[in-house]
Amino acid sequence: MQLETLMDTMSRQQVPEGALYVIGTPIGNICDISLRALTVLEVADVVACEDTRNTRSLLSAYGLSKPLLAAHQHNEREVAGQLTARLERGERIALVSDAGTPGISDPGARIVDSLREAGCHIVPIPGPSAAVAALSISGFTDNGFRFVGFLPIKHAQRLTFLRALQNTPETLVFYEAPHRIKEMLDSLSQVFGGDRRVMVGRELTKLFEETWRGTLSAVGEWISSDPNRTRGEFVILVEGVQVDEGQSGEDEAKRILSILLESMPVSGAVATAVKITGLKKNLLYNVALRLKA
Repeated sequence: MQLETLMDTMSRQQVPEGALYVIGTPIGNICDISLRALTVLEVADVVACEDTRNTRSLLSAYGLSKPLLAAHQHNEREVAGQLTARLERGERIALVSDAGTPGISDPGARIVDSLREAGCHIVPIPGPSAAVAALSISGFTDNGFRFVGFLPIKHAQRLTFLRALQNTPETLVFYEAPHRIKEMLDSLSQVFGGDRRVMVGRELTKLFEETWRGTLSAVGEWISSDPNRTRGEFVILVEGVQVDEGQSGEDEAKRILSILLESMPVSGAVATAVKITGLKKNLLYNVALRLKA
């Protein structure tokens, strides 16, 4: 698209009044912001932000200057009331966090919840995501993924939390701060075992970006081999449990057939199980005979 056409498209973007715009901002590289996000920030009456200093620097980088309102984890409910009143007056309000998307392991969710309860108009403006960026280069997404975010800080609580995820088939996505990264990786290895594959993304999109993929038994050595590797923000992906589809299908067949055989002959139970599971008739017939025996 030519620049003139692109600028014309931007000028015709719909930015209704009386709406909260939840905007994804760069997680590192200053260029990773959408033209739509810049358009909304330019016309916003106020920007609610996690840290006014960081947001002022961000806006300045794009040649923008806006009134700022602090909206962090300690005052979200209070700020929500102020924002509701301003939206009722027809203002356009942008909501941003220091990096990434508000409400995703960042402040913002309570504000959005309160404004939705008040019937306010809320519009998402998508942007960079450390989780999705890491997933795109991991090769771990065959069974989907589950976003977890930050784990509990206390060791015992963290282990209990992880044990509940031990048999999850989806790739697990975690965030972690530099001062807890070694302890967190030790906990992952303790719960999931050293053979489970892991990918670590450090400082994604930033100058010292680094990624590594291997096993949980080897990740500690990689982290410890360079003091710089305990610096920055981390995304950790743990590959899900690899499910044996044949075995899982037979287990499900046993469960279903054991119920059907209580009130049906073998032939009827097998025919019904074929419709329910989609498995082959011969497999189900053999399972049924074993259960009868």
